[in-house]
Amino acid sequence: MNPLLHDTALRASHYLASLDERRVYPDADALARLLELDEPLPEHPQAAEAVLNRLDALGSPATMANAGGRFFGFVVGGALPVSVAANWLATVWDQNSANPAGAPSTAAFEFTALRWLRELLDLPRDAAGAFVTGTTMGNLCALAAARHAVLERAGWDVEADGLFGAPPVTVVVGEEAHPTLFKALGVLGLGRNRVVTVPVDGQGRMRADRLPRLAGPSIVCTQAGNVNTGAFDPFAALCEQAHRDGAWVHVDGAFGLWAQAAPALRHLCAGVNHADSWATDAHKWLNVPYDSGLAFVRDESALRAAMSVTAAYLPAGSTRIPSDFTPELSRRARGVDVWAALSALGRDGVAALVERCCAHARSFAQGLRDAGFEVLNDVVLNQVLVSFGDAQRTRAVVENVQADGTCWCGLTQWQGRVAMRISVSSWATTEADVRRSLAAIVGQASDDASTRVGAK
Repeated sequence: MNPLLHDTALRASHYLASLDERRVYPDADALARLLELDEPLPEHPQAAEAVLNRLDALGSPATMANAGGRFFGFVVGGALPVSVAANWLATVWDQNSANPAGAPSTAAFEFTALRWLRELLDLPRDAAGAFVTGTTMGNLCALAAARHAVLERAGWDVEADGLFGAPPVTVVVGEEAHPTLFKALGVLGLGRNRVVTVPVDGQGRMRADRLPRLAGPSIVCTQAGNVNTGAFDPFAALCEQAHRDGAWVHVDGAFGLWAQAAPALRHLCAGVNHADSWATDAHKWLNVPYDSGLAFVRDESALRAAMSVTAAYLPAGSTRIPSDFTPELSRRARGVDVWAALSALGRDGVAALVERCCAHARSFAQGLRDAGFEVLNDVVLNQVLVSFGDAQRTRAVVENVQADGTCWCGLTQWQGRVAMRISVSSWATTEADVRRSLAAIVGQASDDASTRVGAK
């Protein structure tokens, strides 16, 4: 046995076993020790064992305990043990998963994982799929395919000729579209600011009755899972109206698209499969390691046209070439982690994971209401927004909860209100974690605690 890898496995196992007892946010001493990393590049080789020991000693105590059951920030889940193990093994394989000619095994796992995901999320079975770093890149890939398709209909080859002189593309978004969508639009040259913005309702859903008539090349960007409320746009109505005008409909479904996998929640996604493209994260609700985003596009030829390098660099053939559908050529075997998680959970296990997180969110909401605090959103999914009074008091409570270390919840501003945002996305969260976290939040939100900004 390789002693270094054995030592690594022991350290990793110890780290995971310690999560329930440790603080979620690292303490001041652990953070201060990170300053030791500000040192010159070593002049001479060092023993690998010593490097690993220092990595563990400095890094592990200073991590956020995302993998535990009491991290409720940023809508991300902890990695399932089977997906961590698969990730380790795939890393040891050291395969560049761009082309099956050089990585036949990981290409095969990826192909199967994509097929399973299309079934699980009830997307078109012949839609093209791509493994990317996250939903930001998933949005970018899907919108690149959309840009290709709508300009091709107008007689313009955007990959060959760029956007100089191209027919203008109208992009429609909701008022509460996620910032990463605008990042993707900016990278693609479609502009972060030159969008048509549609008003939303009291839960952040795009109002279909305010969608304008569209002419010429057009893309409508919808949302499955508002990052604050968890709400879903009315996909059926939006798709019908957009398609009537010849527009492409994209769905930013970073975490909300996983509601499609849960029978009790699938109604929230009604009409989502009428869209033309979708982006989501497996490192959110499938709980696999970072980085694991996904893009799906109904028109395979559009995604291939936007992303392929085959014609210019590698010989084309009948075999699916993964790099024809992603921005990267060299990349890790993301599909292996996803395959392992889906194999271990099965359809019923994925549904149970998603539904359990949503049940925990409802418990948070009820516990906070019972304690006399205002829950701002309809808790339809895994997101809870709570106000503890005015903006200053709410900010103080959030800061105190974060500093306390029992759990970690984020601060947000939504429709003119400052709120604590609780996002329940981890397989590891238990009812005991919810009770323990509720007690800590309510304790910090008492009148005397809320005045102690930054109290430990």
